[in-house]
Amino acid sequence: MAMEDKHNLKDNKELQPLLVFGPPIIFPTFEAQNSHNYRFLKAFSSQDPLHQFLTEQKVDPSSIQAILCNPAQKVSADVIRFLPSLRIIVTTSAGTDHIDLVECSRHSIQVACAAGDHAGDVADMAVGLLLDVLCKISAADRHVRKRGPSMPLNVFFGSKLKGKRVGIVGLGKIGTAVAERLEAFGCSMMYNSRKEKAFISYPFYSNVVELAGDSDVLVLCCPLNEETRHIVNREVMLALGKDGCIVNVGRGGLIDEKELVQCLMEGEIGGAGLDVFENEPIVPTDLFSLDNVVLSPHASSLTSDSLDESYKLSAEALQVFFSSN
Repeated sequence: MAMEDKHNLKDNKELQPLLVFGPPIIFPTFEAQNSHNYRFLKAFSSQDPLHQFLTEQKVDPSSIQAILCNPAQKVSADVIRFLPSLRIIVTTSAGTDHIDLVECSRHSIQVACAAGDHAGDVADMAVGLLLDVLCKISAADRHVRKRGPSMPLNVFFGSKLKGKRVGIVGLGKIGTAVAERLEAFGCSMMYNSRKEKAFISYPFYSNVVELAGDSDVLVLCCPLNEETRHIVNREVMLALGKDGCIVNVGRGGLIDEKELVQCLMEGEIGGAGLDVFENEPIVPTDLFSLDNVVLSPHASSLTSDSLDESYKLSAEALQVFFSSN
């Protein structure tokens, strides 16, 4: 082996191993800027089980203290138990449903969310999806591109946003930002949350079915957990009604997706704007032909500003961890 190769191998072994799942969208930048700090173990690039991947990389599982990840790849209890020295998981998402938090708690593993403050970006997407569904912008665009100059006029009839009754499911940072934007359009707001907010004037509903019954639009902004999984089921959709619209910028599992597809195809609800899906990256193909549905590839927080912030927060979290251990 050449001297230079031996030197590089030695340097590579001395770098801190960083296990990467996903990968996060920021990873190419992170790798380029931190190649002198970490040995990147790109588990996302291998189809092999983790133990086999690490064996091939000649890495002792007990040497791994940190994981960088995103929701594209789960950090399961099995993964956590296999890495006895794991002490920090940095995810570039706001949500943590891809990480087994119970197992993390058992092993005193820190979970750091490095998504940054993207509430405004996600709220903008929610409003954009709603406007698109109501005004049939994407459907009209497809029609124009397909039919060209010979198209008939006034084919698509939209619905005005002003005056709509909007139910927010999850009035946290994102839900509040959505409400502020929609109030400017003349919408009336109401909400469901884990508990009633003391200083919020919007009507509070402890029951999502009742919220849907009094709403023209439901916007889902809450985290996904065992309590919120399928919080929007068929009963909620039927309560929302044939003219009702659902916008989901939270997590796909908040909606019973099979029932959603059926209700949309049967005309039981009026439309949907979806940035997230229950079994990502799989999207139900039945939705592709529906003009009352607008689809987005989990992109609500993907602005250049938010990605820059996410990179900085991820780098800082790992730097602070390794400098203190």
